[in-house]
Amino acid sequence: MNLKILIGTKNKTLRTPSEPIRKTDSKIKKLIKDMDETIYAQNGVGLAAPQVGTNLRLILARLNSNTDSEVLVHLINPEIVYFSKETVEEEEGCLSVPKRWGLVNRSKEIIVRFITPKNQPQTLKLEGLNARIVQHEIDHLDGILFTDKAKNIHEKKATEKETTI
Repeated sequence: MNLKILIGTKNKTLRTPSEPIRKTDSKIKKLIKDMDETIYAQNGVGLAAPQVGTNLRLILARLNSNTDSEVLVHLINPEIVYFSKETVEEEEGCLSVPKRWGLVNRSKEIIVRFITPKNQPQTLKLEGLNARIVQHEIDHLDGILFTDKAKNIHEKKATEKETTI
């Protein structure tokens, strides 16, 4: 089921820190399936559970998006355990803050630990856009929106080439 995306910088659910997932039960598996449909329906490259009204520590990331090696990764209880000192400032948008874009400075590389839907611990080293997506989505889990970190916020419509985080 394509879920409704919550919008607004003052939305209470989007501003509430999310709770860890204790067990990957049938409710969590259904949420993941519904979020899978939603991320593609909205042409997003990342999606966090709070964006669809659920304050649980779950994010989806389309790594290597729009390439032959694209993969949709489900990260349960993700935690960034390493941030590179080298940062990159790039433009970001967000499904929960439509038509607003701004420059956000983020670490170029990260290492993230998480649990897969099959309850397997996993660690990924990510860089570039993949690292940016995961940092953006984990911010959602902590009640932080990109507009809290962005400068030069401006309005524009997303184009076919610009996917929204």
